[in-house]
Amino acid sequence: MDDKNNLNSEHIIEVPKIKSDEKEKLLTKLDILKKLSAGTGLRESLNDIVKGGMGGLIVVNNPRVGSVFNGGFYVNCKFTSKRLTELAKMDGAIILSDDFKKILYANTLLVPSMEYGSVETGTRHQAAERTAKQISGFVIAVSERRGVITIYYGNSRYVLQETQELLIRATEALQILDKQREVLNELVANLNVLEVTSLVSVADVCSVIERLEMIRKMGAIINEYIVELGKDGVIARMRLRELTKGIDEKEEAIIKDYILRPLRAIQFLDGLSFEGLLDIENLAKVLFGKSLDTSLTPRGFRILGKTHLSKQEVDNLIKCFKNLDGILNAEKDILEKILKDNSESLQRELNTIRENIIVGKKI
Repeated sequence: MDDKNNLNSEHIIEVPKIKSDEKEKLLTKLDILKKLSAGTGLRESLNDIVKGGMGGLIVVNNPRVGSVFNGGFYVNCKFTSKRLTELAKMDGAIILSDDFKKILYANTLLVPSMEYGSVETGTRHQAAERTAKQISGFVIAVSERRGVITIYYGNSRYVLQETQELLIRATEALQILDKQREVLNELVANLNVLEVTSLVSVADVCSVIERLEMIRKMGAIINEYIVELGKDGVIARMRLRELTKGIDEKEEAIIKDYILRPLRAIQFLDGLSFEGLLDIENLAKVLFGKSLDTSLTPRGFRILGKTHLSKQEVDNLIKCFKNLDGILNAEKDILEKILKDNSESLQRELNTIRENIIVGKKI
């Protein structure tokens, strides 16, 4: 499409219609990366197109595709990487089925509206970007000159990375994540001591939440690398799971322990950038409306979650005693009224947990 076009523009092809009762599936970035990860037929074909010094335009079918192309010929064959590579030798665009299992059309001409802007300079990439915007869909452009594979999805744009470069990035990011997890473990151990000695401050809780969110956000970035790596990212995936294990549960328990409106807090944290997380004073202001040195008392969800108690029993205890301090110092007869036969075993567990925390053991 960058060089010449000998398609019959008068011949308009009708794309197979999708039934009105079938809901269109919206792809996420991870969905797209999975389709194009190392080891998949589509990625293999794209790599072969690059190695062959060819360019390419590939559009994934959706209900709006019929309005942006004409010419070419109907293929309707099962997708294979070899077939896609061979068809890419022609100038026109290739249309894949929405499930990526069929090649529907080849050698077609994309005619997106010029109303949709493009930041690209090459003809092929301009057509790809405008098409993706017009159909709110998925288009792949392979640069013949530079050998770069660019993905367009609606208004989004992403350039696929080479496997070796991705492995280097993932490895470096995992090393940083490992250090962050070590810092988090130290902060949580410190928070444990402060909770059983009733010395927690806003600064202590914000420091733990800050580190938890950093790990969670870093994990999401690394996960994108690993998804794109496909079969080449197996070891990195195992390491990521190890480093992020239990992070969501820890954050949920700490937020539930200290913040009255957990959902609002989670929404706020989700929208923060890494730079925003570093502003701990702002965290304290938004999450607690208090200064960093203000004292706090945990409700006890996190510590009680280390015991044998059921969720209902934990809720009943916190409802009665209000916080962890009240539970740790509760009268035996009051505990028996709430827990009955479980009261003695709970007291033994809490004493063991407290002793372990004081001597620095992991709980």
